[in-house]
Amino acid sequence: MPRPIRNRKIVNPPKMAGFKPFGMPLCDLEVVKLQFDEYESINLVNYQNLSQEVAAEKMDISRPTFTRVYNRALKKIAKAFVECQAIKIEGGNVEFDKQWYKCKKCFKLIDGLENHVKCENCTSFGDKELVRLVEIK
Repeated sequence: MPRPIRNRKIVNPPKMAGFKPFGMPLCDLEVVKLQFDEYESINLVNYQNLSQEVAAEKMDISRPTFTRVYNRALKKIAKAFVECQAIKIEGGNVEFDKQWYKCKKCFKLIDGLENHVKCENCTSFGDKELVRLVEIK
């Protein structure tokens, strides 16, 4: 029996739900699913310029596991780019460092309901307009 998959820590979830090729309707595109941990690996290595070893520590996983997650993410992004597919970011065995919420109107990320302050350009009416980002196991 294989060992259970260990949750990967995510510090900041993405603000968006995904991407699509410019000028193409989403209904005509196939979708590549990028998991939260794969997104986080790209964020840590390519955007924050951390080494894979430091990034693995931040996600609370081993360096070889991080490399597998990172390589999976690169392949999915390359496939979406080359084959003109949309990318949807969701799911995975992840654990957020806080309870994250996203406004349904302006898509702002809020780290806990106690920190929710209505932004000036948002038309949302309080906590009813927030959706919780949850770990998927």
